[in-house]
Amino acid sequence: MELRVAGIVKESVVDGPGFRYVIFAQGCSHCCKGCHNPDTHSLDGGYGIDTAYIIEDIKQSKYIDGVTFSGGEPFLQADAFIHIAKKLREANTNIICYTGFTYEELIKSKDRSRIDLLGLVDILIDGPYKEEQKDLALAYRGSGNQRIIDVKRSQKKQKAVCKIIY
Repeated sequence: MELRVAGIVKESVVDGPGFRYVIFAQGCSHCCKGCHNPDTHSLDGGYGIDTAYIIEDIKQSKYIDGVTFSGGEPFLQADAFIHIAKKLREANTNIICYTGFTYEELIKSKDRSRIDLLGLVDILIDGPYKEEQKDLALAYRGSGNQRIIDVKRSQKKQKAVCKIIY
């Protein structure tokens, strides 16, 4: 299965705790003013890569603490990210996902693949970037409206449960 990516960073320390393998999805419909990754907005940009290659590359990465799906908007390519996430779950790999959607928008989605992808994620960093709420002191987020959500606890409680990450 092919995934359209803007790029891959094999050892990031800014996209979640520890060393993270980061997949930057190509394509974003949010196009937030002041976005940190504006080159990822075009649906036609980036390049296609086989998800099997990404999975194997992650398996070969000895020093990562988890994988981060970023973008662009990963939920626009939910099926390809589901394929990756299922393999990561088999290996008990921690998954963080950034999205411009809110948790509430995703759980109410009519798109089953978005709901399925959400269920495979450990931590969701949600909400559009809002330039007027920019805050460089926030861990792993760019603006004050964005939340770090513990997806498993949120699903059990049937409401967004924020998580503190240092």
